[in-house]
Amino acid sequence: MRSNVDNRNNRNNRNNSDNRNNSDNPLTAVRNLGILAHVDAGKTTVTERFLYATGTTHKRGEVHDGTTVTDFDPQERDRGITIFAAAVSCSWDGHRINLIDTPGHVDFADEVERSLRVLDGAIAVFDAVAGVEPQSESVWRQADRHGVPRIAFVNKLDRAGADLDTAVESIRRRLHPAPLVVQVPIGTEDGFTGVVDLLRMRALVWADGGDTAEEGPVPDALREEAERRRRRLEEAVAELHPTALEEFCARSTLSARTLASALRDLTRTGEGVVVLCGSAYRNRGIEPLLDAVVAYLPSPSDVPPVRGTHDGTEQERAADAHVPLAALAFKVSATATGRLTYLRLYSGTIRKGDTVLDAGTRRTERIGRILRVRADRHAELDRAVAGDIVAVVGLKSARAGTTLCAPAAPLLLEPPSVADPVVSVAVEARRSTDTDRLATALARLAEEDPSLVVRTDPETGQTLLSGMGELHLEVAVEKIRQSHGLEVAVGRPRVAYRETVVRGVSGLVFRHVKQDGGAGQFAHVVLDVAPLEADGDGDGGAPTGFVFRSTVVGGRVPQEYVRAVEAGCRDALAEGPLGGHPVTGLGVTLTDGATHSKDSSEMAFRTAGRLALREALRTGVMGLLEPVADVTVTVPADAVGGVLGDLAARRGRVSDSAPRAGSVVITATVPLAELFGYATRLRSRTQGRGTFTTRPAGYAPAPVAMAGDR
Repeated sequence: MRSNVDNRNNRNNRNNSDNRNNSDNPLTAVRNLGILAHVDAGKTTVTERFLYATGTTHKRGEVHDGTTVTDFDPQERDRGITIFAAAVSCSWDGHRINLIDTPGHVDFADEVERSLRVLDGAIAVFDAVAGVEPQSESVWRQADRHGVPRIAFVNKLDRAGADLDTAVESIRRRLHPAPLVVQVPIGTEDGFTGVVDLLRMRALVWADGGDTAEEGPVPDALREEAERRRRRLEEAVAELHPTALEEFCARSTLSARTLASALRDLTRTGEGVVVLCGSAYRNRGIEPLLDAVVAYLPSPSDVPPVRGTHDGTEQERAADAHVPLAALAFKVSATATGRLTYLRLYSGTIRKGDTVLDAGTRRTERIGRILRVRADRHAELDRAVAGDIVAVVGLKSARAGTTLCAPAAPLLLEPPSVADPVVSVAVEARRSTDTDRLATALARLAEEDPSLVVRTDPETGQTLLSGMGELHLEVAVEKIRQSHGLEVAVGRPRVAYRETVVRGVSGLVFRHVKQDGGAGQFAHVVLDVAPLEADGDGDGGAPTGFVFRSTVVGGRVPQEYVRAVEAGCRDALAEGPLGGHPVTGLGVTLTDGATHSKDSSEMAFRTAGRLALREALRTGVMGLLEPVADVTVTVPADAVGGVLGDLAARRGRVSDSAPRAGSVVITATVPLAELFGYATRLRSRTQGRGTFTTRPAGYAPAPVAMAGDR
């Protein structure tokens, strides 16, 4: 690693490349990486220190002061957490670093998913006291799915109780990579002042309040410990890397050059993870971490060519500025400067004014402006090339997941996956005159964040906003209030209940006679009303539907009037006597009737059928049905008891519980009304490690008290 003194002295020279177009840099000098971690592990502070160390900013931003570059949204500053993934660019040692600071809260995991889709590498930040936390594990698994190489930074070594070895052991135990520790802390807790670089066997010590480290020999008190750890590092690398093993067997040691090369290979294959340490808040360990980014994480030329499809055939496109364009939109946001679409360019070049093809819709779009992004600030570029991450202005219909390509060489890339929403709230404008504005605001929200779904309940008429968690929805609603100046009422959606016949009636006689001048109305019907029998499939749900039949003989009710009676009965199903809910799960039999030679008509028999069934429903015994869902909950083994108790409290009926890969999968049927707020409760009971999916499972009888209340 380079001396921090040299790094600070050469900062201005390195940042001259900020003023050059990225196309002047070879692909090997580009790093596209993200910062991943559990909430409060220090991701944003690490990002701020990167910007400060590279000279991109000239003052350290602090999360607690609300002065950070990447957490620029008012809600982020008010809440002190990262909500929206923010992109920044900086330069270090002649390398362009495109960096995305991702959220750490589980409700915003979809932001992380979209970011990981376009990144070549990542830094996983861990709290030196807490080690691997629940969301650390979740984002690590997300990076595994995308094959993103990572290095680890154990942060907050200045905290009371901080311990590097304990944190590394939690990485080994919970995440299962081979942690390759390349630094040893000098001092503990408040006495943490620097690190020993095990590759070059040197000490880097930061003075209080200083931005640079003094390089020197390893302190005598740590020399034996450093030599032992260096030996352990060499052995661990030799076990994993064939070339390193040959040298280790021949010389019983590894040179710094061989060790660095092997660490680079192991990082990029995912067989090992390089572990560094420091304190981002105190600006200790940041510049060695930047050196590690350049040394170990891949450039766009190091990753395999991007794959896409065209006309059903798979194609590859290399990371080359001179081949046809292939770019993926991974984020859309509305700003004061216009609608920004964030792109990762995998191949080719885009220039201002270029026409590009939306491979999904086969529509062409025009590139208005190209911007180098630094959170909410932008610098205009003439062009962007393969390997770059930029924002463009002028695209009208592109969404997150849209592929933009050269019109003459179409290619459709796989879009980022979008998780199914698990929580919903009902939203409405407090003023009726704002209804249209609210619809526009909700549409824009869903456009910017694909994990938000807006729909209208066809039965209740409510506008439902669905998302990944209650905080996710709270942030979305607050954004509507702040950005659009709308007063919004938020409430739990009404569950679509049903009513059914518990005990029917037989031989109900109803005569409909109306004589008000002119042709009259006459219809006489006799009905039997009974609940439907269960279909015997064993799912435990109440039977639903409606069955009508006629047993009238002798032509006492002509066939056309029988159909009218059925239509009238269906009309009556719209509202039941308990609470005006739709009626289901019953059968009606027309057993007898009579007609009048002049006054009978289809209208008269339809009216008779409607009124007769309403009377039968009031006469019989009715019950309330509520929608239920099959819920599959995956939780750690140590949280099963609490989760089962919570399901029981929610009137859930557990049908299965089975171990699976260190977790337990619980299957239950739960009333839909009891699932509101369950996502937050489950995360609380499982420290964020529990997940669940739901599937509609029909209707089941509601408790008697519930029916009575309605």
